[in-house]
Amino acid sequence: MSPKILIAATSSWCTTARLAMSLANAGFTVEAVCPSRHPLRKTKVVARTHTYHGLRPLISFAEAISAAKPDLIVPGDDPATRHLRDLYYRERDCGQAGAALCALIERSIGASESFPVVHARTRFVGLAQEEGIRVPKSWVIADIMELKKLATDVGFPMVLKADGTSGGDGVRIVHTFLEAEHAFRALQAPPLLARAAKRALINQDMGLVWPSLLRRRSVVNAQSFVAGHEATSLVACWNGTVLASLQFEVLNKRDSTGPASALRMIENAEMSAAATKIVGRLKLSGLHGFDFMIEAHTGNAYLIEINPRATQVGHLTLGSGRDLPASLYAAVTGNAVHESPKVTEKDTIALFPQEWLRNPASAFIRSGYHDVPWEEPELVRASLVEGRNWSKRFSQRKEFQALSAARLPLL
Repeated sequence: MSPKILIAATSSWCTTARLAMSLANAGFTVEAVCPSRHPLRKTKVVARTHTYHGLRPLISFAEAISAAKPDLIVPGDDPATRHLRDLYYRERDCGQAGAALCALIERSIGASESFPVVHARTRFVGLAQEEGIRVPKSWVIADIMELKKLATDVGFPMVLKADGTSGGDGVRIVHTFLEAEHAFRALQAPPLLARAAKRALINQDMGLVWPSLLRRRSVVNAQSFVAGHEATSLVACWNGTVLASLQFEVLNKRDSTGPASALRMIENAEMSAAATKIVGRLKLSGLHGFDFMIEAHTGNAYLIEINPRATQVGHLTLGSGRDLPASLYAAVTGNAVHESPKVTEKDTIALFPQEWLRNPASAFIRSGYHDVPWEEPELVRASLVEGRNWSKRFSQRKEFQALSAARLPLL
């Protein structure tokens, strides 16, 4: 009987459906907990789906886990990871009655001691620095006075980031104090109720509802700016040991702070060492992503953040040591690793639908491997719809940021 994996997703990223396909190919029986119109429901490899309800997320997750009885849970986005963490704390308070679920969550994402660290950007950077990893200087900014002092002491450009955000939604690169002030207020402020309601009704994304209703403010961090180009890594790990990894330099992005759309596979010893140290220090398990900046004039790799979940490259099977689903399957079953055939011999990957939506005539689509799941036509259609919705939301977000930069009166 094949081991069972439960993919947990709260937002409609098509990449989790791609990951489900690779996990099924590796030998897992795949189930999913996700919103009712999620792309995971468009692929034939998911044996059963369980509905995620954003207004009662922990109940949704607990019911799905109880019904699926998985050997492993893989979160597909940051809110899903936070729900698993919160579910762990809830079940831990139940004593022996919650022990089995707590053990499953730790087996899936890592030791509970890691939970507070991976969701706090500055705390994570501080831990990495303790391990001798090259990182940018980072600070938690409590208010405008602290921001002003930091701007005077450190200067510009700098990067402002809000905890608990992903996909570039909570990142601003600022070059003046005026930009920094407006970015700080926007990042710290609770989501507008109208925006939260639209996300809930149209996109079935409930992630903004409670923060909006409770007027919950985000923690804002500042990082020193590293001039260079971005790189990213995703690792499969088990009890603090790296099993397999993928490393890429970013060739193109949908926007300046968002996810990559075209990548080139690389091998970088400094990135590998950093990921190995963090995985060991935090005793991580499952899939975890790491983002880096490669400094232009030195080639040094600066670790800038961790993504405690699967990222958009997790489904790619690229040969020995680069097949993450097969490595997880071997860890769960205790069998030897049986890797899937490489999806391509090319080093350049044009991610679908990101690069196609950015530019259908992209040179990376023509010269590289265009990552289209032709065997799942319904998923292709769903990916294009979601990609266009993302483009529309991004355009609206940029318009709002442009208005805020005009220093409109604060209400």
